[in-house]
Formats: sequence, structure tokens, C-alpha cells
Amino acid sequence: METPKRRALGRGLEELFNNEPIDYEKMEEKIIIETPKEEIIDVPLKELRSNPYQPRQNFDEESLNELASSIKEHGVFQPIIIKKSIKGYEIIAGERRVKASLLAGLETIPAIIRNFTDSEMMEIALLENLQRENLSAIEEAIAYQKLLENLKITQEELAKRLGKSRSHITNMLGLIHLPEEVKQAVADNKISMGHARILSKLEENEKIIALANRVMKEHLSVRELEDLTSVKEQYERKNKIVRKKSLHTEAYQELEEKMSEKLGTKVKIKSNKIEITYVNTNDLNRILEIIKMND
Repeated sequence: METPKRRALGRGLEELFNNEPIDYEKMEEKIIIETPKEEIIDVPLKELRSNPYQPRQNFDEESLNELASSIKEHGVFQPIIIKKSIKGYEIIAGERRVKASLLAGLETIPAIIRNFTDSEMMEIALLENLQRENLSAIEEAIAYQKLLENLKITQEELAKRLGKSRSHITNMLGLIHLPEEVKQAVADNKISMGHARILSKLEENEKIIALANRVMKEHLSVRELEDLTSVKEQYERKNKIVRKKSLHTEAYQELEEKMSEKLGTKVKIKSNKIEITYVNTNDLNRILEIIKMND
């Protein structure tokens, strides 16, 4: 029979969240709350290294100095979360605290050891960036692709895991296959996500590039581009995924899909209610900004 300590160390991301969308900030909070004080240990800072899957390399210097000053005066209030590796430890959560503690001249830092797998380490790094950073549409799409490849799950499963709509995941992934110059135009905000979504459904790269140039030159709206590409004889579309019919009326289904696409999250209409899913405060603020309610 496993000891409570063994069970605590062994709980993975899925067990931590069950069927809830995984929230990076809640992950850290849950681990700290569930860990007995006697299991929080002081670890030498020199034995720590970054999550090898962490794509973020740059940290705001001014913010780090402010945190270092606070740590000098008050110490580190919240333990970091780490994983034992072949040599030393890898940081799961709390890299800013580690860097600030080094600036403050500390030698050790309070830490909680968790046995996350390499797959979970990658998932955590990508989740942190998806939920905490202002990623471009292309960066977001690449993060989704990496999660799908690494976790070997379907788009539907990924959508549930992240609290997003299936259509949002599908639309974002479609951007990866756009011609490079069109992806750059999206990254530079020269064409919108709405334009890019329509272009990603077309087959021929030459026509996609020509349409993207027209959008930028003639300032075409998303609706105008949609009307332009609706001529089947001129623009061949990629195969659409056939989905099973739900018990909703077609009108509700269509409205759910449109709202999900607009808000980038799961939307359900039932029992005279509209349910909008969000993962955390940052995600809620993003949705409120889209519907112009956070002015």
C-alpha cells in the first residue's frame, strides 16, 4: 500500500485536475496547499536549472530587481516546485523567484519536489506560456501543435483540457499551414485572425498569398474576404470535418460555433442560458475585452 507521501509525490496533472480545464496558476496553488509543511525543504540555488521545455528565455529585469528587494527584506514567501533530475533539480514553477533569490544573494530556497514526467514538464511549460504570456496567434498555434504531438491526444481532448472550444483549436492549428509570408503578416498584425482563419481553409498557396495581399492593399473586411472566397469555382477549399449532429437545433448549433469561434472558448446554449467557459482570471479578462466589457 502506498504511503500518503508517495501518493502526493506521484499525482500527475490529470489527477490534480480530474475533468477540469488545467490552469497553470491553480496547479501551483493546489500543490502548495496539499503539501504538508514538513515536506517543504530548502534546496541550494546552485542545484536548480530551468525546465528544459521552457520556451521563455527573457525575464523583465526591473521586475526581477523589485522581487529581489522584497526577498531581501521578507524572504521567499511561496515555495517553488521542482523535479529531481540526474544532476540536481529542474524547476517546474517559480523560476522568477529563483532568479530574484540569486540577485538577493541567497544560497537556498524553499521547494516542493514533485515527480512529474517529461511529458507533463513540457505541458506545464506550454501551459504557462499560453495562460500567462501574450502570445501571437502563430505562437499559440505552435503551442497547441506541440501539446497534441507530445500528449498524443485528439483536438477534442485538448480543447477540454484547456477549456477552449474545439473550433478554436482547429482554426488556430490551420494557421500553421499558411504560407510563410502570410504567417508573418499575421504576426505583424497586418491581417487579422479572422482573415487568417478564412485563408487557412483554402488549398492553393498562390491564391492564399494573392488574397492576403489584397486584404492588406484594399483593407478588405473579414466579411468581404469571406464573400470573395465563397465562389467555389475559383477557390478550392480543404476538406471539412464531418461532425455528428447534436440534440440542439441547427440554429443553436450554428450560434454556439460562431460564439465559440469569436471568443476562443467553449460556449453552450441550453435551458435559456448561455454558458461561456474560461480557465482563469487572465482568460476571463481576454473574453471581456473581446465583448467590450472591461473598459
